[in-house]
Amino acid sequence: MKAVIKHEIPGRMRVHFNKTRFTFKEADTLQYYLLGFDGIKKAVVYERTADAVITYNCKRSSVLDIIRRYSPERVNVPDSYYESSSRELNAKYYEKIVMSVVWHYGKKVFLPAPVRTVLTCAKAVKYVWRGLKTIPDKKIEVELLDAVAIGASVLTKDFSTASSVMFLLDVGDCLEEWTHKQCVGDLARQMSLNVNTVWKVDGDVETPESADRICVGDHVIVRMGNIIPFDGIVVHGDAMVNQASMTGEAIPVRKEEGAGVFAGTVVEEGEITLRVTAVSGSGRFDKIVRMIEESEKLKSGLESRAEGLADGLVPYTFAGAALTYLFTGSVTKAVSVLMVDYSCALKLAMPISVLSAIREAGDHSITVKGGRFLEAVSEADVVVFDKTGTLTKASPVVKDVISFNGEDADELLREAACLEEHFPHSIANAVVQAAEGKGLDHEEFHTKVEYIVAHGISTTIDGVRALIGSYHFIFEDEGVSIAESEKEKFDDLPAEYSHLYYAKNGKLAAVILIEDPIREDSKSTIERLHKAGLSKIVMMTGDSKKTAERIAKEVAVDEYHAEVLPEDKAAFVEKQKLDGCKVIMIGDGINDSPALSAADTGIAISEGADIARQIADITIGSDDLGSIVTLKELSDRLMDRIRFNYRTIVGFNTGLILLSLMGVLSPSASALLHNTSTIMIGINSTKKLLDKESCCQTSIKKD
Repeated sequence: MKAVIKHEIPGRMRVHFNKTRFTFKEADTLQYYLLGFDGIKKAVVYERTADAVITYNCKRSSVLDIIRRYSPERVNVPDSYYESSSRELNAKYYEKIVMSVVWHYGKKVFLPAPVRTVLTCAKAVKYVWRGLKTIPDKKIEVELLDAVAIGASVLTKDFSTASSVMFLLDVGDCLEEWTHKQCVGDLARQMSLNVNTVWKVDGDVETPESADRICVGDHVIVRMGNIIPFDGIVVHGDAMVNQASMTGEAIPVRKEEGAGVFAGTVVEEGEITLRVTAVSGSGRFDKIVRMIEESEKLKSGLESRAEGLADGLVPYTFAGAALTYLFTGSVTKAVSVLMVDYSCALKLAMPISVLSAIREAGDHSITVKGGRFLEAVSEADVVVFDKTGTLTKASPVVKDVISFNGEDADELLREAACLEEHFPHSIANAVVQAAEGKGLDHEEFHTKVEYIVAHGISTTIDGVRALIGSYHFIFEDEGVSIAESEKEKFDDLPAEYSHLYYAKNGKLAAVILIEDPIREDSKSTIERLHKAGLSKIVMMTGDSKKTAERIAKEVAVDEYHAEVLPEDKAAFVEKQKLDGCKVIMIGDGINDSPALSAADTGIAISEGADIARQIADITIGSDDLGSIVTLKELSDRLMDRIRFNYRTIVGFNTGLILLSLMGVLSPSASALLHNTSTIMIGINSTKKLLDKESCCQTSIKKD
C-alpha cells in the first residue's frame, strides 16, 4: 500500500496511507501488522485520517521496508484481536459527546425560543420518568433528585437552567459510561486467553498443535492444571473444572462425558478430551467483559462504603431543599440545593479510580481481577513466597543427567522430557528444553500419564512403570531402590543443584541436576517490601532443607519452611489469617493453587501453571519480581486517591449547598459547578497513580 511520510524525528515517524480514511477493521489490521515486528516499539493508527504514528528502535530503512511490504490481504489477524478492539467504542462515544455539545449550543443560535422550550420540556419528561421509576423500589436515589430539580425548573419556567442541567447530566453520563467500558475492556484484554499450543487427539495419537490451526470438530485433550483453550463438549474422561474466570465462583464443577466446557476455565483434577465447538474470536472476550461487570470483586471495601454513604446522603439533600423552601419561600433557592448531591460524584469517581488503577497495573504487566485485591495488597503485612520460579528464576536449566542404570544419559533425558512436556511447571519446562537443545526428538511411546500434585508423574513405557518426581515421591511413597554399586555416587550428588529423580521398574534410573538460580532482584525486592510496610516475608518450598536454607539466607527472608506439601502452604496461610494478618501468597505452580486461593490476595507468575494464573487474584510478569513492589505502591496510592476523592466531594458539595442556601448561587450556577466538579474529579481519577520515578523505587512516605 502506498504511503507518504508526513512528519519525522529520530525514532518516530508519522505516515499517511493512500486513503481518505480507514474502516475500523482496516485500522486494526494495520496496527496488528506493525506491532508484529520486534523493531517497532509502538504503533498508533488513526482511522479518521488514515495515518499511523510509528515509534521504533531499529534502522529507519527497516521501518520503510515494513511499510512498503504491507498488504492487508496478506495479514492474518486473529478474530479475537478484532473482537477485543476498543477502536469502535472510542469513536462511538467521541461522536456522541461532540454531537451533544454541537446540538446544545447550536440550537440556541438557530432555533427560536418557543421551539427550544418545547424541546426542553419533551426532554425533561425522560428525566422525570427516570426519577419516578425509583419510587416503587422505596429508594430515594440521585435520579429522583435530578427529576425533582429539572421538574421544578420547568414549572418555574426557568427553561434555560433545565436545559443546561440536562446537558451536563448527558455529558457526565456519557463520560462515566465511556471510561467504565474502556477500563473494563482493558482489563478483559489482559485476562483473555494466550494459549499457543494444545494437544490434538487423532485416534490414539496425541500431537502438539498450534492453537490457531484447531478447527471446530477437532478433539483436544486437557490435563490437570491446564487451561481449557476452546469451548467444547467432553467426549472422554471426567474432571473437576474451575470456572472462576467465567462465573467468578472458585468452587470446581465436575465435567463428565457430554458436558459442555468453556474456554478459559481450568482443569483442577483429572483429564478430559473435548470436541471443539467454538474457536478463538467466538465470544470469549464478551464473556469476560460480562463477568467483570457483574462481579462484586471489582469493588474494594472502601469503595463500597463510600458508595453506600453516597446513597444515604440523598434524603438529606431533599430535606435541605424542603427546609430551604419552608424558611425562605424561594423555589429558586430550594432548586439550587437540589442541583447539588454527593451521590453522583462519589458513584462516578470511586469505580473509575479502581478501574483506572487496574488498567495502569496492566501497563506494568500486572493483571488485577478486582479492586478489593488492590485494597488487600495495600493492607497486607505478611507475604508468602514459593521458591521455584518465584524467588528463583522462572526458567531453571538442566546442568547434567546422571545415569544410575547403565543406560545412555541422553536416552534417559529423552524419556523424561516425553513425560514432563504434558504438565506445566518450570522444572518440567527445563527438562523439555534440555532435550530440545540436544535434538532429542521423540514420538509418544508411553501410556496414559498421571500427575500427582507436588510429587511427580507416573506412566508405563514398554510395559515398565516409569516415575519422575521428588525424593519424597520416588523413594518414600513409591519405595524405589538404588543399586548397591551406585549408592556412593548417589551420596556424592552436588548439593548446589535441585534434584529430579527418574525411576523405571522400581529402580532409580537417573538423577537430573537442575540449576535453579536465584533471581538477581529477589533480595532487593524483599528489602523494598520491608520498607513498604510488610512486616513478615516467608519462603515456602517443597525442596530440601539444605537448598531452602541456602536460598533463604541469600535473599534474606524472615523465615522459611522446606519440604512442604500444597496443603501445608495453605494451612500456613490460614493460620496467619487467624492471627489477624492480611496475607499475600505468591507462586507459579499447580501445588501453589490451594495457598493462592486461601490468601487474601493470591499473586501468580505469568509463566507459571495455567491453574495458578486462573485461581490467582493478580498475575505479574515473570521477568521482573520488582513488579510486586510496584503493585504495593499502586495499591497504596489508589487507597489514598479514594480517600482524597471522598473528602473533596463532600467538602466541595457541602460548600455549594451552603452558598445556595445563602442565595449566592442560582440553580443554573449551582448545577454548573456541581456537574463540572463531578466531571473534573472523574477525569482526575483516570490519571496515572505512578510516575516514572515511583516505578523504580518504593515510596516510604508511611515510614
